[in-house]
Amino acid sequence: MKESVTVEVFIIGNEILNGEIQDTNTHWLCKEITGMGGHLSRGTVLRDDLDGIATELRAAMNRGTRVIFTSGGLGPTADDLTLAAVAQCVGKKLELNTKAQHMIKDSYDALFDKGILAQGGLTPAREKMAWLPEGSLPLYNSVGTAPCSLLHAGQSVFISLPGIPKELKGIFNSSLQPFLQETFRGGISVMHTITVCCNDESVLEPVLSRVVPAHPEVYIKSLATMPGETPELDITLTAVGSDQDSLEVLIASALLDLKKGFDDLGFVCREKFAKE
Repeated sequence: MKESVTVEVFIIGNEILNGEIQDTNTHWLCKEITGMGGHLSRGTVLRDDLDGIATELRAAMNRGTRVIFTSGGLGPTADDLTLAAVAQCVGKKLELNTKAQHMIKDSYDALFDKGILAQGGLTPAREKMAWLPEGSLPLYNSVGTAPCSLLHAGQSVFISLPGIPKELKGIFNSSLQPFLQETFRGGISVMHTITVCCNDESVLEPVLSRVVPAHPEVYIKSLATMPGETPELDITLTAVGSDQDSLEVLIASALLDLKKGFDDLGFVCREKFAKE
């Protein structure tokens, strides 16, 4: 029997321990990870304290935990300390990650273009979110502004997610899927994302409810938004196996089926390339 991947979850933020905000991320992550075959050994809530966070993360590494999730503390303010704590834990410096920098700029520019923010582009505070531990891989946040940081360190992998539940779920169900599928399902993974010019997931449900069971080897996930919040939504397709070409064929078949269904409903969709 394949040994389960050990996982710990750390929720970070004074507002949680002060009772100002209820933590729902632990429950959601535990449910999702357990469903993928992972073994949750701990769920911990920590204050915004650099040394305290680093100490607890280091303890998780010493326990041999394979995947260490953090949630919260990725924002632009001085008390957002998670990435600095991860860096301290693994003995690395923070460095300006140009991929993360571009992701953040694009996100703020998009919010400005939609009239949501009065200013786009980067400011020193916004650029702070692009300073990641050396060797980190930034993962695109299609819902918010702070990218996820993925860092391999020894036997462990640190995955630093935003604390806002909608952003956490958006990243988990999209740009983090290749890592999750490979780690918990085994093999290699292929992911493809399309954008549908529709802002109501319920309208697309007839197509999704038909296509999803017709392609059981492809994980198809629609990234829902609040109606009216954006004129479009993303759909990701992920397949896991041992042969790249075979996985591409599976994805292509499911993709063709989806596009035909959306076209029959009168919705345009376009390819979306991963922002990595």
